[in-house]
Amino acid sequence: MKWLFILSGLIACAGKPVSANCQAELSPPQVVVKYRDTFSVNCSSSPELTEGMGWESSQGGIALTAGISFLTLETDSVTDWTIAPMCFFNLHNGTQCSEKLPVTVYKMPDSVYMHEPSPLGPMVEGTVYQLRCDIANVAPAKILSVYWHKGNKIINTQTFNEPSLSPVNKSSTFDWIAQGDDNGTQIWCEARLNFWPTGPKLPMMQSESHELIVLYPPKFHTPSNETQEIPAGIEMILNCTAKGNPMAVYSWKLPEAIQEKIKNHNGNQLILPQYLQFPGTYTCTASNERGSQTKYFTLIQAPRDRTTFAAIVGGFTFLAALLIVAGLIFVTSDGMFSLNKGSYLRGQPTSSGPV
Repeated sequence: MKWLFILSGLIACAGKPVSANCQAELSPPQVVVKYRDTFSVNCSSSPELTEGMGWESSQGGIALTAGISFLTLETDSVTDWTIAPMCFFNLHNGTQCSEKLPVTVYKMPDSVYMHEPSPLGPMVEGTVYQLRCDIANVAPAKILSVYWHKGNKIINTQTFNEPSLSPVNKSSTFDWIAQGDDNGTQIWCEARLNFWPTGPKLPMMQSESHELIVLYPPKFHTPSNETQEIPAGIEMILNCTAKGNPMAVYSWKLPEAIQEKIKNHNGNQLILPQYLQFPGTYTCTASNERGSQTKYFTLIQAPRDRTTFAAIVGGFTFLAALLIVAGLIFVTSDGMFSLNKGSYLRGQPTSSGPV
């Protein structure tokens, strides 16, 4: 009977222009509800113009009720993914009007699962890998977003053009190139139903994270060519530290003057005491199974300090002058050096012997 009444009303107003008074207010104007949760909404229209009102709905519908202009639809448990309630009301002039309520029924995913990035073992730098994240039993997928995180950065975002309103399984995949700097970094995916800006802000669901293991050749922290001055009076340290996976091993090639004095040196640093600091090129090679890199240290003599040189020359000059004065005082007339050379007092010669 309810459907017959609605149908007859629609037929009665067919072909007639919609009245300007054919307006109703829905509060709230739209509904976002979790599957199996409840909701209620009010429909109101002008009391002076309205003859009766009802709700058409697959759940909780209310037949046309005469003499009212305000009616509440209450749904105890939403189980219809396509529910589309409509408030309808009749005007005194015989016009039947309606106002549709937008309803979104959602369901959080049962699980968010990220597949192993490289199931066959460690990744290799420069190789392309397909990453995959499975989202199970989520609705509606048209507002689903999947975010890929690597460390503290989002490296990929994916949305879905999915018409189904009922739960579906979705997968997010994208190609990613492994880099050496990613070694040891955590990676994971997150799924979110985005109702922004008017709907609720639902929590994200996150997969378990995976640690990226990436094999890559050695890389130096500092430039591969360095020129250094030989310091004065202190030891020198040549740092050849390189980062790589697996860890790098080191070999050195030294100038011939010290090659025989420093044998079997395979560390990442070369310590040169002052007596082994010779100008020339010191070569260090860092290697692992992925490749090798070579670093060159060029040692040069520091330019002379003119201030120091002047001080040395001045010192020698002073010493020479001192020797000349000493010769005039202590050298005798016959060319012999004597501390007992006679002295003069008040212009008169005196004996250098005992008085």
